[in-house]
Amino acid sequence: MLLANNLSVKDNDVVLEIGVGSGYVSLVAAQDARSVVGIDINPCAVKLAKLNAKLNSISNVEFILGDLFSPIHGRFSLILINPPYLQKVEGIEHRYIDFSWNGGQNGRIVTDRFLQEVENYLETTGRILIVQSSLSGYDKTIDTLSGKGFGVTTIAEKKLFFETLYLVKAAKTKEKAYG
Repeated sequence: MLLANNLSVKDNDVVLEIGVGSGYVSLVAAQDARSVVGIDINPCAVKLAKLNAKLNSISNVEFILGDLFSPIHGRFSLILINPPYLQKVEGIEHRYIDFSWNGGQNGRIVTDRFLQEVENYLETTGRILIVQSSLSGYDKTIDTLSGKGFGVTTIAEKKLFFETLYLVKAAKTKEKAYG
């Protein structure tokens, strides 16, 4: 809800959401965006998101199956992600649903891949919204984005029982990050 409740989507935005789950955030973004593409590695999530779009008569959204940016071509004005960040639990069989929380050995496998690749898919004046946790190197994400020349600000946070979640906004110029 942190991401959905703090979206700032412009009517000309072309939005990419990575890790759509039920499709809720993409559907909220589609209310204001020109178009939205949602991607998930879980085929059940993609199927559910498509169903939710149909049930809500939202047609400017497309959901596709894929791993991070693998099937994506083109650039987007707004890229959204709430990456999995909990550490992998060894010795149990993993299923598709585990992709929603399993961030690998250090909790950052998806986050680090995202940060490495995102510039290839972001318009020059584009923005990124990324949910981060105090459990998975929030400061490292801020430092990485800043080191790549992004203006970075934390626009929302939510304290939970054992962690704090942060919604980080990044854009290539500091003015864009704050606007």
